Amino acid sequence: MKLKTLFKDFEDIEIKGCKDIEISSISNDSRYVFINSLFIAKKGFSDDGSKYIHDAITSGAKSILTDIYDPFLKNITQIICKDPNILEADLAAKFYNNPSKNLYSIAITGTNGKTTTSYLIKHILDENNIKTGLLGTIEYIYSDSKQTASLTTPSSIELQKYFKEMKNSNFKAFCLEASSHGIDQNRLKNIDFNTAIFTNITVDHLDYHKTFENYKIAKKKLFDSLTEDAFSIINLDDPNAFFMISNTKSKIFTYAIDNKADLKAENIKFSIENTMFNLIYENQRYEVKTSLIGKFNVSNILASISLAITKNIKIENIINSIESFKSVKGRLEKVNSNKPFSIFIDFSHTDDALKNVLQTLNNIKKNKIICVFGAGGNRDKSKRELLAKASEKYSDITIEDPHLIIEDIKKGFSKDFKYYVEVDREKAILKAIKIAQKDDIILIAGKGHENYQILKNQKIYFDDKKIAEEICLTL
Repeated sequence: MKLKTLFKDFEDIEIKGCKDIEISSISNDSRYVFINSLFIAKKGFSDDGSKYIHDAITSGAKSILTDIYDPFLKNITQIICKDPNILEADLAAKFYNNPSKNLYSIAITGTNGKTTTSYLIKHILDENNIKTGLLGTIEYIYSDSKQTASLTTPSSIELQKYFKEMKNSNFKAFCLEASSHGIDQNRLKNIDFNTAIFTNITVDHLDYHKTFENYKIAKKKLFDSLTEDAFSIINLDDPNAFFMISNTKSKIFTYAIDNKADLKAENIKFSIENTMFNLIYENQRYEVKTSLIGKFNVSNILASISLAITKNIKIENIINSIESFKSVKGRLEKVNSNKPFSIFIDFSHTDDALKNVLQTLNNIKKNKIICVFGAGGNRDKSKRELLAKASEKYSDITIEDPHLIIEDIKKGFSKDFKYYVEVDREKAILKAIKIAQKDDIILIAGKGHENYQILKNQKIYFDDKKIAEEICLTL
């Protein structure tokens, strides 16, 4: 696309240099700039893109969108804008020709449950001949291949690029995890969502949002943006449900376990292997069996069934799809072991998520629960003491691998609670397995699907599941 075509009709910009150059791609990351790229030098939460202008030019950029003109850049077209961040989403949509308009678009937001719900939805739609892409915390699925995720919600440029790939690969829909950061930073601008799902909200990301109220408002923006033709699918068991939809123009579909809703689950029965419950919809009762365990997973399943219902998929087909769904990597995932006790890994890194998982395990335990958890130094500090309180309340023994944050976590434990401090995560897992007895349950929390640790600003390989399996083989 010609630069003059790309920037046509944009106001409050000034173009210095040739307008007739061909733009091959656009990027806000100098590491992904190619010959004839447009580089957007925007200011981020923790970095400034203007520092990387020369790197982008070295990689082949012929045009730069920036806020300050540099007279020393020779043979480079500079587009001057007061705030390049504002233009990014509009430029991305125009460059890729708004591909999301050709796809049924689903956004899921909430503190917990986004990932499992997105995989459930993709599975149901795929099983019912609606080829569906997925963009979320674990991976991006936008063609016949998969890509490990870098952000829960990618940048607006990446999103439009992935939508283009989906369209070209004959996808019919996509399911996107909408993080509060992504919503607040307008990464979802120019996507007309057909459905938005609210799972729940608890304290998280206060390092970014500063207050819980700001965090809620960020999530709410998604529902405020919906049109009259769209659906809001809302979990009425969350006390903030009505706040989320207080200004939406969309149609509303509700689900719940503990409250009256359009879709309900009753008579839930848990075991170490599966969960069974009755699904209530339009005064009809259906039996559902799933390999996912826990009340919170029943809630995730209700969210996915609600979406399928609004897509007019037959309820019997939906239930069949739920029953054929296996699991999600790192979400209460069982570790293969030769031991007389069970080991699970889970991504739970908020106190509410940890509480939900431990409550689930309490419902099925025959003996003790041993919880291994940490709280990464680069994450919200306000969660550390709350994680300790949740672990003390719902587990019998806790082993923590805190990495420089020991004192913050220890504040959450009472004097009488039995806990161990082990700054090496592998040694913490080893200790849990060594002290476990018959019919105990070990929960290794905090990392789930993540296969790395960040220690002293260095990223090293570490996979909870593989480490646990290797320890079990050697003991």
